[in-house]
Amino acid sequence: MKFFSGLGERLRDGLKRSQEYLSGSLGTVLDTDRPIDDALLEELEELLIAADLGAPLAADFTNRAREELMFGTVTRASHLRPLFRRFLLDTLAPSAQPLSLDHHPAVVLLLGVNGSGKTTTAAKLAASLKGSGKHVILAAADTFRAAAIEQLERWGERIDVEVIRQVAGSDPGAVVFDAVKAATARNLDVLIVDTAGRLHTKTNLMDELSKVRRIIERQLPGAPHETLMVLDAPTGQNGFAQARMFHEAIGLTGVCLTKLDGTAKGGIVVRIVRELKVPVKLIGLGEKIEDLQPFDPQAFVDALVAEK
Repeated sequence: MKFFSGLGERLRDGLKRSQEYLSGSLGTVLDTDRPIDDALLEELEELLIAADLGAPLAADFTNRAREELMFGTVTRASHLRPLFRRFLLDTLAPSAQPLSLDHHPAVVLLLGVNGSGKTTTAAKLAASLKGSGKHVILAAADTFRAAAIEQLERWGERIDVEVIRQVAGSDPGAVVFDAVKAATARNLDVLIVDTAGRLHTKTNLMDELSKVRRIIERQLPGAPHETLMVLDAPTGQNGFAQARMFHEAIGLTGVCLTKLDGTAKGGIVVRIVRELKVPVKLIGLGEKIEDLQPFDPQAFVDALVAEK
């Protein structure tokens, strides 16, 4: 699947605030000639936690630093920056997974809370796939808000992709039923389903999402082939809690992290991959259609923690 080019430059621009935070905070530790001791490692661990990398990962890295110190491979604080970059790459490597779109039709189910950018992400993904030559259809399964249906329809007109919809207040399961039937009958490549912005604390709404998933599975065994949570990066730890709840309730195949531009909390990517064992498959770096990109661990680490 062909996405738009220029990922490295867009990542550097999008993660500028996250990098500035890490550079400003960690620079006092990583870029000095201080000897590595317990006081320095404790300070480093606190800074990593504050950067939304999570306490377990922070502890793992400081333990790694202690091991390297014991073997004599690091001795000064300035040696920790390349070690930290390698550590992040090792952690994020399992997340280098493309979308599973080999099925015909492939069904992509987008989940998430209100305001995370699901509808916009659905449209951007549809535009990218269409640009690579695939025949795509969208399903407006957020029937609780008329504005969501209208927004997706406007996007559909803009990118010239058909939207399957019903009137506001309809059963979202009925919309999904019609969409799967249409995608199958027309021999389309990809169906992208936009669902309502679920409050992750509402069990009944999670049950509704499970119902939508079951309807897809009954019509098309093995589908949905991707169940992606669209997560708003600036929510930081709250976003991580949301992802955990959705994963436990529905089962995620990946995460699409939006609004990475303009946030100092890009480190949440690392925590999602490490603690939830869920790959970050897509990232959103702005409002333009081309700002939705596949996740690249090397480019992400280069943008988040510069070599110097």
